[in-house]
Amino acid sequence: MGSVLLVIHLMTAIFLVILILMQRSSGGALSGLGGASGANSFLSARGTGNLLTRLTAILATIFFITSISLSIYYRGAMKPQASIVETVAQSAAQNTDSTPDSSVPSVPLDK
Repeated sequence: MGSVLLVIHLMTAIFLVILILMQRSSGGALSGLGGASGANSFLSARGTGNLLTRLTAILATIFFITSISLSIYYRGAMKPQASIVETVAQSAAQNTDSTPDSSVPSVPLDK
């Protein structure tokens, strides 16, 4: 399930970027891609701009839905790790417990 959502999310992101790059602020969308004659015979300049605007809004909605779905799906996947301070404090406590008493020499003394 998570892999399917991730693939849909990535494909949506790619298509969203392509659609945004295809749009022009002057309203002549698709005219610079070499497909202007086919696009103009199908739709006027205003209709092409409206189509790209609607498709961008639809893909943006799908992008937000998949983003939220992925965050909910992977919410419990990663367990929170202990902080570095707690880890160092625990290892220091273990090291002090395992060290021998300094008053007793570890090597026998020669007489």
